[in-house]
Amino acid sequence: KTCQIVAANEVGGDGMKIERTKNASRNIVFGTLLKLYQVIGPFLMRTAMIYLMGVQYLGLNSLFTSILQVLNLAELGVGSAMIYSMYKPIADDNKIMICALMKLYRTYYRVIGLVIALVGGFLTPFIPRLISGEVPNGINIYVLYLLNLGATVLSYWLFAYKNSILQAFQRTDIVSKVSLFTITVQYGLQLLILVVFKNYYLYVLVMLMTQALTNIITAIVADRMYPEYKPQGNVDKKQIKQINQRIKDLFTSKIGSVIYDSADTIVISSFLGLTVLAVYQNYFYILNAITGFITIIFSSCTAGIGNSLVVETKEKNFKDLKKFSFIICWIAGICTVCLLCLYQPFMELWVGKELMLSFYAVICFSIYFFIRQLNGLLNLYKDASGMWHEDRYRPLIAALTNLILNIILVRIIGIYGILLSTVIAVLIVGIPWLLHNLFTYVFERACLALYLKKIVGYVVVITISCVVTYYICSRIVLPTILNLVVRAIICCILPNFIYYMVYHNCDEFQQAVMLLKKLKK
Repeated sequence: KTCQIVAANEVGGDGMKIERTKNASRNIVFGTLLKLYQVIGPFLMRTAMIYLMGVQYLGLNSLFTSILQVLNLAELGVGSAMIYSMYKPIADDNKIMICALMKLYRTYYRVIGLVIALVGGFLTPFIPRLISGEVPNGINIYVLYLLNLGATVLSYWLFAYKNSILQAFQRTDIVSKVSLFTITVQYGLQLLILVVFKNYYLYVLVMLMTQALTNIITAIVADRMYPEYKPQGNVDKKQIKQINQRIKDLFTSKIGSVIYDSADTIVISSFLGLTVLAVYQNYFYILNAITGFITIIFSSCTAGIGNSLVVETKEKNFKDLKKFSFIICWIAGICTVCLLCLYQPFMELWVGKELMLSFYAVICFSIYFFIRQLNGLLNLYKDASGMWHEDRYRPLIAALTNLILNIILVRIIGIYGILLSTVIAVLIVGIPWLLHNLFTYVFERACLALYLKKIVGYVVVITISCVVTYYICSRIVLPTILNLVVRAIICCILPNFIYYMVYHNCDEFQQAVMLLKKLKK
């Protein structure tokens, strides 16, 4: 039987038909377009604000964004828990349960919005203490903060629960389309305000109005696509207890992620200074941007994999995992080669030699990038299977391991200690623990050795591709821009040729080709 990652038009028993391949392909296409927009749009807006309003206003934007990100911890992972709870009712075509879950989701989000409003309101008097130096003339910091807070609260109160039905039915492409439209409106109005009025209050007010517009349009579209689903009925107490437990488990994961994402920046700033931090962030920005595009694949397929885990056998899902791993390792491998060979010429062109790290740092960034993508794939299966309770301690332990290693190694080898500690924490805590959990609760434990053998093989081929491609690229001596272009062409052709020669006869390659044909349709 030919294995497929997400087979189109499959039905779980007598349940609802879910076109997983078709949905995943739509989600990937429009998710990519949205991601491009989210990378380019903010960059252009930041540039416009600097030149038309001043850098202080950009600082205010960053401050409020950071504060509201902390307040958003109140979400606790409710969205992920509720969407997971809808997978089985959708597979069983249980409309009554889906409607009841929507009502519960609406209640939870109203409570979360209220909590954020109250805590955010309580913090209002302390906001000026978070600002070093003077604010722009004529600016009332309290009014601006409350406008930003209002936009966040509104995102929970105004039909936020309607998103759940689109995500659970694997139609995040609809969410992307709505966002593309509303963000275009937002950027257009904000640019007009910056050029004509130079009024920061109006600038922020447009953001609040755009959030409301996004929620309203999403709700209208969801109602038209799925008119039979309304927030009504009640979920039994036993299931509510299960959902609440998932939310608790997800919260520990969220806390771990916050520590993980913040530890490197804080330690670099504390031990090495802001200049080194700025250089590090330049490199990390590139890595993070590429990761963002690969993450689109993960987020686009989560619901489809969740549906497959509910209606398919363990054998079928393990075949899917192997094929998904092959595809992600191929994509991540090509990107790793590109980072290794293109990082330095690009950074030289962008920021100059004086703001560059050594090639050893590039090697560390490249290794971290690859294992981050593999870890992302395993986390995709964890989220799709709802394995949050069994995995609740791992994110915290991995984050704390990273923090401890950061503090130790930064004193010994500086910035390389920061990079190595992140790699070590993922390799010795994150991935092994996650693999143990997946092959204990989701797949057959006997399959773990076979899966590890596959992964080791991919890593060997990727390493060979990196060495061969970098050796060839390092022999090229051309002006900076031309050097970058020629290296990019080599990085796109040579690693793909090596992968094809090694894997073109393997089952996973044939299955990947079949999937590509389905996606193209």
